[in-house]
This record gives sequence, structure tokens and C-alpha cells, in this order.
Amino acid sequence: MADLAERFGSIFKAYDVRGLVPEQFDAEMAGRVGAAFARFVLDEDPSVTRVLVARDMRPSGVDMVAAFAQGVCSQGIDLVDLGLGSTDLLYFAAGSLDAPGAMFTASHNPAQYNGIKFCRSGARPVGEESGLMAIRDLAIAGVPPVANRGATGHMDLLDAFADHVRGFVDMSVLTPLKVVADTANGMGGLVVPAVFSKLPFELDMLFEELDGTFPNHPADPIQPENQADLRRRVLEIGADVGLAFDGDADRVFLVDETGSGLSGSTTTAILADALVRRAGGGKVVYNLICSKAVAEVVLEAGGEPIRSRVGHSFIKSVMAETGAIFGGEHSAHYYFADNYRADSGLIAAVLVLEQMCLRGLKLSELRAPYERYSASGEINTKVADTGVVIERVAAAYSSMAQDRLDGLTVDAGDWWFNVRPSNTEPLLRLNLEAATPGEVERRVAEVTTHFGA
Repeated sequence: MADLAERFGSIFKAYDVRGLVPEQFDAEMAGRVGAAFARFVLDEDPSVTRVLVARDMRPSGVDMVAAFAQGVCSQGIDLVDLGLGSTDLLYFAAGSLDAPGAMFTASHNPAQYNGIKFCRSGARPVGEESGLMAIRDLAIAGVPPVANRGATGHMDLLDAFADHVRGFVDMSVLTPLKVVADTANGMGGLVVPAVFSKLPFELDMLFEELDGTFPNHPADPIQPENQADLRRRVLEIGADVGLAFDGDADRVFLVDETGSGLSGSTTTAILADALVRRAGGGKVVYNLICSKAVAEVVLEAGGEPIRSRVGHSFIKSVMAETGAIFGGEHSAHYYFADNYRADSGLIAAVLVLEQMCLRGLKLSELRAPYERYSASGEINTKVADTGVVIERVAAAYSSMAQDRLDGLTVDAGDWWFNVRPSNTEPLLRLNLEAATPGEVERRVAEVTTHFGA
């Protein structure tokens, strides 16, 4: 039992399950997790009759899903296998079919990893503070099978998902655009063409073959070097916009016609502005490492901005509590009330394209009013004790406004920063924003002097 507790403890993170296959996570463990997840959802709602599952293109996913299915069925409920899919397709399925779901993916992590993202019926989140640790504990203890096993079935929802995504835009305002999509051999290679097949855009695909070994570059578009092929291709063919998707295609970063990338904060601000104005008001949730420009834009559009902790389960919970119409994260997760409060890179992408068409603007022109400050990006520093360092930084800036919503945020008026610990490593994450790049550089040097050796 001690060994099981250690193994499961190492793969259950704050928002999902993730680990090296098979060293940390294998099919036998996936089977125990399947039984645990089924028991968890049944204990919450005995009327549940089925669990949905999808997987990304990682080779290990086939055996993992098969074992997970056996575990689910051992608890007397059915397993519906959606096959290959993106994470936002799984969330769409859980929302539209009102059933709990599990997505086998390690997102942007290298090929040797796999994992699981969970949701309740209606695509409601499962995270560290909303059931994930209970599932872990059930998996460690083991859940005995019941007498009447569930059955395994299959369902193809790709076309329905593509229709759902296109339903977010006014097709009548769309005009021809040339779009490059780099799907990094991830699940975007399946879902992006399905969505764009009925849009008036010329689509050029990079690395669309589904290959979980990622032979071209890592499926982690937040790293600028992984956008290099996309930027080059945009310039080479004179495209209007580039789209960089991660491995499970729930995140997207945009590149404009000059080959310059947009931050997740800029895209959040563009989407928030459009959605609030379209709705005639509304609440927008944004995580606390987003640019201050996001809150400013929401207020200018007639909406109400709401700060949140970093992480999808927190964003979704705050959206549910407040009735927010949209949520955004600096990491390029974008959440929509009409998408069961789940995130979707594809919905975000088509909405930005719609705004370009509607306003008759190039993306470089569209983005300009939303980029008001300079940012450091996330700077990770290894420290001996994150808690001690945070308190040292707090004391150094005690004369300035501070809050502890997530780590420590210090607001000096014309510049601000957040430091928060990693969930999994002895790392301190610093995000800082100021008026100019030079001021950002100076303030980063100043703040990090308090980190110690």
C-alpha cells in the first residue's frame, strides 16, 4: 500500500494526472483510476450511467484507455469511447451529453508522458480542491468490482463538435483569410481541418500528422522557439494569421501577419472586449498573472473583470459562481460560458478571425489597442524554500499593496508582480509587468535579488 500511495501521489497533480510511462504511470494504474473515477462519480450522483473517454495520439494511450475502460465497467456503469479527440472535444461531449468524462493526454509534455484530465457531468471541473484527491485515494485503496459489469460502446462526435465551434461566429461576416495552423503532430491535426472545412478561409497545415512521438518540435507553443516554424511559414506564404496549438489542442497562441506572436493576455483582452460588447455587458474572469490591460479593456467595454487564481478548475468555478460569460488565462486557455464554461483553443481562434473580418483589420492592427504594457513572461527560479522566499519578498515590499490570492501579488501602481510556487517542483514563478521593456528588466533584477542563493 505504501508503494501504491507513493506512485499515485507522484502522478496526481493540482489539475490532472500526469507521469512518465511506464516508470510512473502504467496501464494497471489506469485501470485502478478508472474504477476509482467511476466510484467517485457514482457516489456523487447515483443516477450516472456512463463515463466518456477520449485520448490523444500518444502510443501509450491505447492500452491506457483499454485498462481505464475495464476499471469503469467494473463499477457497473458503461464506458463510451470517443476515440481520438482533443481535450475540448471531450469537454464538449461531457457538456452536450451531460456525462462525466476523462481525457487521456499529457498535453504539451514530451512523448514519454501520459495523463488524464477529468470532468464531471456537464463538463464541470475536477481539480485538487474539487475531487481529484478523492479519486487518488480511491485508486490507492482499490475499489472492488460489482456484480453487474457495464458495457463498452463507441461514439464519433467530431462533426458535432465542429458544428458547435462554428456556432460561435457569425458566418455572414467572414471574409477570405489565409491561415496557417501548426498542430505540432498533436490532436489539432484532427479537429482543426474539421472546423475549417466549412469556413471561408484558406487553411495551410503544418505537422498535421498525428504522431505522439512529436518528430518535428515539442507541442508546447508557450515556448517561443516552438513557434519558429509557424512564424517562418506565415511570412513565407503571406498568411494573415498563424495558429499554434498544443498537443491536446485545447490551447492556441496566435501569430500576426508580420510573424509576431500574441501573448495569452492580448488574446484574452481581444476576446473579452468582443464578447462583452456583443452581450451588452457581463463578467469576465481572468487569472492574476494576466496583463492589467485585460481588466481595463473589460471595464471600457462595459463589463466587470474578476481576478482568479491560476488554473482551469479555479477559473471554471469562479465562472460558475459569478455567471461570467468568458474567462481567460495568460497561458492561452480561453473559457466560454456557452461552451459549458470549458476552454477551447479552436473557439478562441475562430472568434479572433471573426473580429479581423468584422473590423476589416489585420491582426497586427487588431492587437495594438490591447497591448499597453511590457511583461517579463514567466521566470522560474529554483529556490530552497518557496515559502521562506515569498515571505522575504513580502517584507521587502511591505509598503506596497499586496494580496495572497495565489502566491504573493505586489502592486506598485505603475508596475506589479506576482510570485507563486510551482505545484510540483521547488521553483518560484515570477511574472512582472511595467510600462516599458527597460523598466521590466530593471524591476525583475530588483525583485530577484530577494530570492537569495
